[in-house]
Amino acid sequence: MNAMVRASAILSNGPFMLNFDCDHYVYNCQAIREAMCYMLDRGGDRICYIQFPQRFEGIDPSDRYANHNTVFFDGNMRALDGLQGPMYVGTGCLFRRHAIYGFNPPRATEYHGLVGQTKVPVDPNARSGVDGDGDELSPLTDHPDHEAPQRFGKSKLFVESIAVSEYQGRPLQDHPSVRNGRPPGALLMPRPPLDAATVAEAVSVISCWYEDTTEWGQRVGWIYGSVTEDVVTGYRMHNRGWRSVYCITKRDAFRGTAPINLTDRLHQVLRWATGSVEIFFSKNNALCASRRLMFLQRMSYLNVGIYPFTSLFLIMYCLLPALSLFSGQFIVATLDPTFLCYLLLISITLILLCLLEVKWSGIGLEEWWRNEQFWVIGGTSAHLAAVLQGLLKVTAGIEISFTLTAKAAAEDDDDPYAELYLIKWTSLFIPPLAIIGINIIAMVVGLSRCVYAEIPQYSKLLGGGFFSFWVLAHYYPFAKGLMGRRGRTPTLVYVWAGLISITISLLWITISPPDDNISQGGIMV
Repeated sequence: MNAMVRASAILSNGPFMLNFDCDHYVYNCQAIREAMCYMLDRGGDRICYIQFPQRFEGIDPSDRYANHNTVFFDGNMRALDGLQGPMYVGTGCLFRRHAIYGFNPPRATEYHGLVGQTKVPVDPNARSGVDGDGDELSPLTDHPDHEAPQRFGKSKLFVESIAVSEYQGRPLQDHPSVRNGRPPGALLMPRPPLDAATVAEAVSVISCWYEDTTEWGQRVGWIYGSVTEDVVTGYRMHNRGWRSVYCITKRDAFRGTAPINLTDRLHQVLRWATGSVEIFFSKNNALCASRRLMFLQRMSYLNVGIYPFTSLFLIMYCLLPALSLFSGQFIVATLDPTFLCYLLLISITLILLCLLEVKWSGIGLEEWWRNEQFWVIGGTSAHLAAVLQGLLKVTAGIEISFTLTAKAAAEDDDDPYAELYLIKWTSLFIPPLAIIGINIIAMVVGLSRCVYAEIPQYSKLLGGGFFSFWVLAHYYPFAKGLMGRRGRTPTLVYVWAGLISITISLLWITISPPDDNISQGGIMV
């Protein structure tokens, strides 16, 4: 990406750049025009990029593994649009070239407050101040000539193109309220034709050695050092004071493909979560952000680095009902009225919040439920593995490796969703299989205890059984994915399920050996 930015700056030097993945294509040719309306509007010179939602083709009608990500793209990203702007998600994005070069926005300190709602007067002749990395970063015109090669490389043509692209991206000065604009007709000058020397210069700036001793990948261009370089690159721009806009067009702007296979989907989530853990343990953590990052925007970026760690609590949540059934004690020792009131109040509040978000964003209840299910599946598998990999990298220096997501189309012409039924074993299956096995065994143990007890306690069975069933309901897509086509489950899945069941049973017998006699709450042996 950085090499293409430099080459295009010499060849065409357009003020705006469109970026999307190789498996995406333009579905709405007017989308770019709509995005440029934001860039060239009043105050648009402070917008660094326009992010479009990702839309996918080839996904099964039930969207078993929540590939559409509608809760994220139609809920979370739209909400961020009301703050400093949505995050950059790596594709479907129109950039301002000048922002990619690592410069601060004009009037970077003009707005203050939790969401930037307070406008304060700013001296137009003031310097740009400190950038998102804590270093002085003024416009290129304020830099001595010897500093430009240290930042951008030794290409004189490229350095000269920076000021031109910044000027071309300014809004039209057609109203007194427009600041930092350009006069009408300023872009009518024809471009000189390309010659051999210009093409040779474009070739030289994409060489492997060009970025040596420069700031490309550190403060300029796409940032290196993370498997989620898209989030880090967008964070750096917001940290300098830039804003972004979320543009949802009536007709989808771009469309692409997504993995519909369970293994590939988990590996994709693993890569995202691993990048988030890397962000948490790096200087890109939102806790280290500058004052130009608004408070609520800082919270959203902080959530990006923290969410994989919720897998530790999620696993405890999934195992707690089983522990209740194994021990014969309910999750809470006593159910006093005060506790029930608090529980009812919190539950009603959460339900109302979910309904409000679903109604506001236009997400269907089935899409929301699919998102909840895969959040539990991914949280207890890929997110947990990402946390372990991140801790190993921080403590032992073990580098993180990842596999590019396979998105090849199925070769079966009779069934376009044949890939959905492919089962490729991965170690990420083990934690969800263990949780499913533990909860099923716990329900059997709890039912046996009630059947053979002198005084059956069905209230505890119903309480623990309901929560165990609720956990298992979230794993329904995972279990269905392991069944394969028409129930043809691989033998390896049965082997692992049997080993996990035997291990759990032996472990529980060792911890709590059964009595020889029938006792209240005991099991007949």
